[in-house]
Amino acid sequence: MIRRVELRDSKVIADIYNEYIMHSVATFETESLEEEEMRSRIIEIFTRFPYWVYETDGRVVGYCYAHTWKQRAAYKYTLETTVYVSSGYAGKGIGKALMQKLIDECRESGYHALIACITSGNEVSSSLHLKLGFKQVSFFEQVGSKFGRWLDVADYELLLT
Repeated sequence: MIRRVELRDSKVIADIYNEYIMHSVATFETESLEEEEMRSRIIEIFTRFPYWVYETDGRVVGYCYAHTWKQRAAYKYTLETTVYVSSGYAGKGIGKALMQKLIDECRESGYHALIACITSGNEVSSSLHLKLGFKQVSFFEQVGSKFGRWLDVADYELLLT
């Protein structure tokens, strides 16, 4: 079931995200987050933008949200998207369901474009976004370093109107 995020979800969201921080290049963060830091981030986002969790058997196993893409006023109709699914639940359509819900809400709310920044080689995320109608619009070489290697990123865009 997909539902709006609640502050009580902070711990499990931090756990899901920390799994990616410590074991993948899907995020360029390198230090685990405490529950309170995640709670602050959730508050900052969900009071202004869509934020969804996927719950199964009473447990949050994935989440997604949209947030400011750039700070300048002219970008106010463009948001950046984020989606993470707990490793034990990958490949079950949870990320797709979350992203579709996010896309629908952003469209209904009058946003014009969504941007996803994806680390090169993250085929699961690239494939998901392409299936949802996103197009790759940029590629940046060696813009991040994690686990002792340089990483490339690509931006994917979905026009909503």
